[in-house]
Amino acid sequence: MTSSIAIQVLPKVDSEDELIRIVDEVIAYIASTGLNYYVGPFETTIEGESYDELMEIAANCQKVAIKAGCESVSAYIKVVYTPEGEVLTIDKKVSKHHK
Repeated sequence: MTSSIAIQVLPKVDSEDELIRIVDEVIAYIASTGLNYYVGPFETTIEGESYDELMEIAANCQKVAIKAGCESVSAYIKVVYTPEGEVLTIDKKVSKHHK
């Protein structure tokens, strides 16, 4: 695993229900990529072998939110990239806390 990102998508909407609906659509898109991901309370972490693929997914998350009906969206993205090595996996980071 050479790359991981954590993305928090914040659609500009008027209700909590609408926010949840749009974020759920973004998470469904992330699931459709086939990459390993983990949904947390504030952000979703995605792992992959390709930095470029993860950056494309991050961009598409915002497009999915707009298509789902919000007029604007903010996103906070954290990136770990090690082209010649391995990054810590989701499992190594959190599995001991979820037993």
